[in-house]
Amino acid sequence: MRKTVLIGTALALVALLVAGCPAPKPPDTSIETSSEKAPEATASDQSAGEDSGKASSSGVPVIGRGEEVTLEEHLVSGKTTVFDFYSEQCSACMMLAPELEKLAAKRSDLAIIKIDVNRPDVTDTIDWDSPLARQHKLESLPHLVIFDADGKQIASGEEAYSRVTQWISE
Repeated sequence: MRKTVLIGTALALVALLVAGCPAPKPPDTSIETSSEKAPEATASDQSAGEDSGKASSSGVPVIGRGEEVTLEEHLVSGKTTVFDFYSEQCSACMMLAPELEKLAAKRSDLAIIKIDVNRPDVTDTIDWDSPLARQHKLESLPHLVIFDADGKQIASGEEAYSRVTQWISE
């Protein structure tokens, strides 16, 4: 029964991560008379999440706050480090958060670090224009990047989602 629940949870996470919270597409510049803005994240992409404190409730560190971040400066020595780019305005991110916190609690060989893409003054939408989002060319959230214990990047994007989903279901 437990294995069935874990497999179901893993499948739900995969579906959630594939859908994610995509960045709005830029306006079509081929039509010069159009004055429409690029679409914002929809209401379904937005959620009132936890407070953007220094760490989540489980002690998972939160960095970034929209400012540029060099991932290598935040690696945890001797551990596989998973970086979770997120926004509290991304419903998929907020659904993944407790699963990552459980993973951090059960795997002492892993370090989870959350990276908030939103600047502190942007609280009503995903901050796709933040220096951090531009630096890492983020196109959807959540976005995961994994470094091995030796500090080498081993997975990003869909490959990282797949690995993390497997770890969650173990």
